[in-house]
Amino acid sequence: MDSIPPQLPVRSKVTVTAIPGDGIGPEVMRATQQVLAAADAQVEWEEALAGAEAFRRGIASGAPRETLDSIARTGVALKGPLETPVGHGEKSANVALRKTFEMYGNVRPVRELPGIRTPFSGRGIDFVVVRENVEDVYAGIEHMQTPGVAQCLKIITEVGCERILRLAAAVAEAEGRRKVTVATKANIMKLTEGMLKRVGEQVLAEYPSLSNEHMIVDNCAHQMVIRPEQFDVAVMTNMNGDILSDLAAGLVGGLGVAPSANLGDGVAMFEAVHGSAPQIAGKGIANPTALLLSALMMLRHVGDFATARRIEHALYVTLEEGRDLTGDIAREAEGVPTQQFVDRVIANLGRESALVPAREYRPIALKRWPQITWYRAASTRELVGVDVFVESERDPRAISITLQAAAEGSAFDLAMIGSRGAQVWPEVAGHTFLVDHFRARFMFREPPKGNGIAEITDLLQRIGRQHNWMHIEKLQRFDGADAYSKA
Repeated sequence: MDSIPPQLPVRSKVTVTAIPGDGIGPEVMRATQQVLAAADAQVEWEEALAGAEAFRRGIASGAPRETLDSIARTGVALKGPLETPVGHGEKSANVALRKTFEMYGNVRPVRELPGIRTPFSGRGIDFVVVRENVEDVYAGIEHMQTPGVAQCLKIITEVGCERILRLAAAVAEAEGRRKVTVATKANIMKLTEGMLKRVGEQVLAEYPSLSNEHMIVDNCAHQMVIRPEQFDVAVMTNMNGDILSDLAAGLVGGLGVAPSANLGDGVAMFEAVHGSAPQIAGKGIANPTALLLSALMMLRHVGDFATARRIEHALYVTLEEGRDLTGDIAREAEGVPTQQFVDRVIANLGRESALVPAREYRPIALKRWPQITWYRAASTRELVGVDVFVESERDPRAISITLQAAAEGSAFDLAMIGSRGAQVWPEVAGHTFLVDHFRARFMFREPPKGNGIAEITDLLQRIGRQHNWMHIEKLQRFDGADAYSKA
């Protein structure tokens, strides 16, 4: 193994907000900070609180004001795992931090590590999943429509798609990669997922050095397992990216060795994405690899490429040797304590792995997005109808009779009634399992002369005499194209 030339001194220290987190978080944070200090990384730490303790203090976001102020001041954070309430209670502190600072892009490298044995070892897996980080169903806009029917809004914006696609292209260029795969469910969700596909075709055409392709996201999951070598950079909407980035991590050893970066215009947060592992917290056996690799992404973000390379290769050499590894990655012998693993990595500083192909990193050229309200104008805009969602225990035919009577004398005709996306009136072939949540589609008989609000209000008053309606959606046409889905 060859020696790495000594790094040139960094001119000034960078202040980083350190959020140890919950469970094993404080242990892996200390371990990571030890390695960075031994490598003479020019970092000063400003410790802050988030997660379970913040929730216990009654802070609904899981992130106290002092923590938010620290991140805003430093612009860079390194974060351990945070506990998240599941199925009830407060929202995720992780999501709250991403949203507060509009860290719109999540970057998850997926690279085979030496000495980490998986069913895919030896195949040279090396790609990046880029995930949109603040939109989609993770906007967290949910409502109970009836006592037994819940709704979650999937918010996808054109500018949000452009931002994440340009980030994916920038990551590809910074790492010398050659292909971007846009993975969507556009075959089913043609307006939301379809937007990422359409914007991707426009934006990626501006990057002639990169080839690009579209792939249906379930096929993408399939392809990641049967032929992961084909991927270079894969970009997705939020939930798809959340699921497939974890799947991809499983190819190379799991979340315990998976780094992550959250990037925005003013703030970057680097984190281990594994859980807080409360069952082993305090035992001194946690594996700090994921947070350490995330810290290397942080060092590259602040321009300290030499220190990042030095630590990365010390870790690679440690994994290759197979000695002094924590229990989750130890190959034959029993695992060692966290501190013994850290000491071995530190001892290997200055050594370089001969097994890991070199990858040169350059700064990611992030486009800065102005702080304005983004507005997409349409040349023409038509209001053609309205969907009214009603709660009823009646059958569709009985509902149609009452709704047709309600529309009599209004500006609308009842066109269709649907339940959970399937048309149930007028009757069609087949059978639909019915619940007490129906979408009634009303179409204007004639185009409204104004904005249609008076006509819609009149219709709702008529419907409300016999039915409990929950919400409405306008049916519009932009630039001559229908801006709503069909039943």
